[in-house]
Amino acid sequence: MPLVLETENISGEDGPDAGIRIKCDGSHDLSEIVIFPTTPSQRGGIEDLRLVRFLDDDGRATYFGTYTAFSGQSVRQELLSTPDFRTFELRPLRGDATGSKGMALFPRRIAGHFAMLAREDNENIWFLTSADIHDWSGGAKAIEPRWPWEFVQIGNCGSPIEIDEGWLVVTHGVGAVRNYCIGACLLDRDDPSKLLARTMLPLCKRPVKASSGVRVDVPVASAPATHAGETRRPTMRSPSSVWSR
Repeated sequence: MPLVLETENISGEDGPDAGIRIKCDGSHDLSEIVIFPTTPSQRGGIEDLRLVRFLDDDGRATYFGTYTAFSGQSVRQELLSTPDFRTFELRPLRGDATGSKGMALFPRRIAGHFAMLAREDNENIWFLTSADIHDWSGGAKAIEPRWPWEFVQIGNCGSPIEIDEGWLVVTHGVGAVRNYCIGACLLDRDDPSKLLARTMLPLCKRPVKASSGVRVDVPVASAPATHAGETRRPTMRSPSSVWSR
């Protein structure tokens, strides 16, 4: 395990709104770095990291990751940032859109503002913009459940991917009896609140006969990316297998 050289409070607060900086020993391999719950808001665990390489207008690159923090009583969204995967900052997000799960940051600014997808009503995907990366409120509903396999709710599987046609969003839909499927949507490049296209049928769904694992029928796609004109997404079919499409 890597040696944590220093953990410091960077927000000036000691309660649930504390932000922290963690500095790790650079002599260890990146795969050995594990970030554990540290603050009161994380007491029950941290999960669902949506990591993205963010390129700012000045050309500076930073890795940001939204994640869910669970205190034991409530959930909220927080933000991890790192320039080098050796020093990490973990800060809470503010605003009325941050009290749920499933926020995903766009990989660049849009019209001069930070942009985010969120599921603040636990049913639809919303498009939000902000001048402050730590403060998110309001927004416009961008994607609503339409097909039976996503009638209960729809969410994103990670940050949008910029392609020639617009913003590609890999989604997960929840249908009858909590059956999870994976689909995709295309949002307008200049105004991502506009939905241009979506899949009518799931790209991936778990066979009914597959029943192993903590939760039945839950394919999970994480961190889709483009390479050589193709979009690849690692997908967990069960806790014991990961495959790529």
